[in-house]
Amino acid sequence: MKDFGHLSYFLGLEIIYSTDELYITQAKYAFELLSRAGLIESKTVDTPVELNAHLTPSGGKPLSNPFLYRRLVGSLVYLTLTHLDISYVVHQVSQYLFAPRSTHYATVLRILRYLKGTLFHGLFYYAQSPLIFHLFSDTDWA
Repeated sequence: MKDFGHLSYFLGLEIIYSTDELYITQAKYAFELLSRAGLIESKTVDTPVELNAHLTPSGGKPLSNPFLYRRLVGSLVYLTLTHLDISYVVHQVSQYLFAPRSTHYATVLRILRYLKGTLFHGLFYYAQSPLIFHLFSDTDWA
């Protein structure tokens, strides 16, 4: 068995160490995803989904080749490891993998344009801070 030192890149996760913190990001993976979708030169957006957007199974035209949609959504699911802010909308678009439509694909493209502006967002862990998890819930939403 060999010791290769600190982990720096593994399965799309970039890990950066310093003396008192650990930073985990998926910037390279997200950039490759933007390249695969052809959105390197696109403009960024401030939110991953439009305000009051509702996806339905019958909205828009059916995609002639849903392979790209499925591949992009699968990659977005993996990106939710470090981009927790897209979890809800990725869950929404993943519900339509069987029969995606043009409105669903447009939402996926918007998520990717949002990710372009947040490429280097990630998770910070500080060595001196206690490990306390906080959970927030909107209980009166329903």
